[in-house]
Amino acid sequence: MEHLDIHIAYQRLAYEELAEADRALVDRAKEATFTSYAPYSRFSVGAAALLDTGETVCGSNQENAATPNGICAERTALSYIGAAYPQSAVKTLAIAARDSSGQFTERPIPPCGMCRQVLAETEQRHDTTMRVLLYGTSGTYVIEGVSSLLPFSFDGTFL
Repeated sequence: MEHLDIHIAYQRLAYEELAEADRALVDRAKEATFTSYAPYSRFSVGAAALLDTGETVCGSNQENAATPNGICAERTALSYIGAAYPQSAVKTLAIAARDSSGQFTERPIPPCGMCRQVLAETEQRHDTTMRVLLYGTSGTYVIEGVSSLLPFSFDGTFL
């Protein structure tokens, strides 16, 4: 038997330590939380994607009483990008959330498993590395590639 470990490298930076472009993207993700439709969970998530064209596309979670019919902020943004900007790669994706009291979360909010899979496929689709910024008031995690969020990801090479 062989015992193996997976280690990921990431940075935790205070908002003020982020590069200006990263702060701007985090701010767009925070603004996107205010377009969220979250009457059931009262957990509002926003995502902002910086494309290789320099454009920024935002998304927010949209809930539904039939829970599986809702869509997360990350998939809202990435689905729109796939439809409207199919040739554009996502350079950086920022994610922020507000809790049921309306305050931004203290801990950085990670994407759910379904969103991680979509992030991995988006990265593979354009054969590029997507940076991910996970915002929290206590600090922002800077992750240099989706494989750190989803090791052993399933992709089209298995089909």
